[in-house]
Amino acid sequence: MRHYTKIRDKKPSRQRMYELLRAPIVTEKSTLISEYNHVSFWVPVNANKFEIKHAVEHLFEVKVTNVNTLRQQGKNKRFRGRLGSRIERKKAIVTLADNHSIDVTTGI
Repeated sequence: MRHYTKIRDKKPSRQRMYELLRAPIVTEKSTLISEYNHVSFWVPVNANKFEIKHAVEHLFEVKVTNVNTLRQQGKNKRFRGRLGSRIERKKAIVTLADNHSIDVTTGI
C-alpha cells in the first residue's frame, strides 16, 4: 500500500505534463461522450492515471473526478508483402466535474 501512495503523491514536471497529453481524440464517439463531461486523449503507454489527472488539472485548470485508461495493442500487418506492425497506443478518458469543460476543437 505504501508504494501505491508513493506513486499517487509524485507530481510530474511541467515538461512531462505536456508530454503526457499527446493529442485529443476527436471522433464521433468522443464527441458523443463529451455531453457527459468526458474528454479523450492519446497518452504515452507508460503514463499512469495519477499523472494524467494532475496534467489535465494543471494544464486546463479544471477539476477531474475520474480517469479511465485503455491500451490498444499493436497488430501485425502486411504491407506490400512485408510484415510490419502498428504501434501500441494508450487512450485516457477523463471525466470532468459538472461545472468544468474543455473545448478541444479550438485551434482546429
